[in-house]
Amino acid sequence: MGSPLDALFEVIRSRRGADPASSRTARLFTRGRPWIARKVGEEAVEVVVAALAEDRQRLTEESADLLYHLLVLWAEAGLTPEDVWKELEARKGTPK
Repeated sequence: MGSPLDALFEVIRSRRGADPASSRTARLFTRGRPWIARKVGEEAVEVVVAALAEDRQRLTEESADLLYHLLVLWAEAGLTPEDVWKELEARKGTPK
Protein backbone atom coordinates (compact mmCIF):
# COMPACT_ATOMS: atom_id res chain seq x y z
CA MET A 1 0.00 0.00 0.00
CA GLY A 2 1.39 3.38 -1.00
CA SER A 3 1.73 6.51 1.05
CA PRO A 4 -0.45 9.60 0.66
CA LEU A 5 2.48 11.18 -1.20
CA ASP A 6 2.55 8.26 -3.64
CA ALA A 7 -1.19 8.69 -4.25
CA LEU A 8 -0.84 12.44 -4.75
CA PHE A 9 2.06 11.85 -7.13
CA GLU A 10 -0.13 9.61 -9.29
CA VAL A 11 -2.80 12.33 -9.46
CA ILE A 12 -0.14 14.89 -10.38
CA ARG A 13 1.28 12.64 -13.07
CA SER A 14 -2.20 12.08 -14.50
CA ARG A 15 -2.61 15.84 -14.95
CA ARG A 16 0.33 16.14 -17.33
CA GLY A 17 -1.21 17.09 -20.66
CA ALA A 18 -4.57 18.00 -19.08
CA ASP A 19 -6.30 21.27 -19.89
CA PRO A 20 -4.38 24.07 -18.14
CA ALA A 21 -7.62 26.05 -17.93
CA SER A 22 -9.13 23.43 -15.64
CA SER A 23 -6.09 22.07 -13.77
CA ARG A 24 -3.63 24.02 -11.64
CA THR A 25 -1.18 21.14 -11.97
CA ALA A 26 -1.44 21.18 -15.76
CA ARG A 27 -0.75 24.94 -15.68
CA LEU A 28 2.42 24.31 -13.69
CA PHE A 29 3.58 21.71 -16.22
CA THR A 30 2.99 24.10 -19.12
CA ARG A 31 5.09 26.79 -17.42
CA GLY A 32 8.04 24.42 -17.24
CA ARG A 33 10.72 23.29 -14.85
CA PRO A 34 12.21 26.71 -14.01
CA TRP A 35 8.79 28.02 -12.94
CA ILE A 36 8.05 24.89 -10.92
CA ALA A 37 11.47 25.06 -9.24
CA ARG A 38 10.85 28.69 -8.26
CA LYS A 39 7.50 27.68 -6.75
CA VAL A 40 9.28 25.03 -4.66
CA GLY A 41 11.65 27.73 -3.43
CA GLU A 42 8.80 30.11 -2.59
CA GLU A 43 6.96 27.42 -0.67
CA ALA A 44 10.13 26.45 1.22
CA VAL A 45 10.53 30.05 2.37
CA GLU A 46 6.89 30.11 3.48
CA VAL A 47 7.49 26.94 5.52
CA VAL A 48 10.46 28.59 7.23
CA VAL A 49 8.46 31.75 8.00
CA ALA A 50 5.59 29.71 9.47
CA ALA A 51 8.01 27.63 11.54
CA LEU A 52 9.74 30.71 12.94
CA ALA A 53 6.38 32.27 13.75
CA GLU A 54 5.50 29.07 15.60
CA ASP A 55 2.18 29.00 13.77
CA ARG A 56 1.30 25.31 13.72
CA GLN A 57 -1.69 25.59 11.38
CA ARG A 58 0.18 27.77 8.90
CA LEU A 59 3.16 25.42 9.06
CA THR A 60 0.86 22.52 8.24
CA GLU A 61 -0.67 24.38 5.29
CA GLU A 62 2.66 25.57 3.92
CA SER A 63 4.20 22.12 4.34
CA ALA A 64 1.39 20.64 2.26
CA ASP A 65 2.01 23.30 -0.41
CA LEU A 66 5.74 22.55 -0.40
CA LEU A 67 5.21 18.80 -0.73
CA TYR A 68 2.72 19.30 -3.58
CA HIS A 69 5.08 21.55 -5.55
CA LEU A 70 8.02 19.23 -4.86
CA LEU A 71 6.05 16.30 -6.27
CA VAL A 72 5.19 18.35 -9.37
CA LEU A 73 8.90 19.11 -9.78
CA TRP A 74 9.77 15.42 -9.43
CA ALA A 75 7.20 14.52 -12.08
CA GLU A 76 8.55 17.22 -14.40
CA ALA A 77 12.10 15.91 -13.87
CA GLY A 78 11.12 12.27 -14.43
CA LEU A 79 11.68 11.27 -10.81
CA THR A 80 9.27 9.20 -8.77
CA PRO A 81 8.73 9.09 -5.03
CA GLU A 82 10.19 5.58 -5.15
CA ASP A 83 13.47 7.04 -6.48
CA VAL A 84 13.64 9.36 -3.48
CA TRP A 85 12.56 6.69 -0.99
CA LYS A 86 15.35 4.43 -2.28
CA GLU A 87 17.89 7.22 -1.82
CA LEU A 88 16.66 7.82 1.73
CA GLU A 89 16.86 4.10 2.46
CA ALA A 90 20.45 4.01 1.16
CA ARG A 91 21.35 6.80 3.58
CA LYS A 92 20.08 5.02 6.68
CA GLY A 93 22.79 4.80 9.26
CA THR A 94 25.22 6.74 7.09
CA PRO A 95 27.01 9.43 9.08
CA LYS A 96 27.13 12.82 7.42
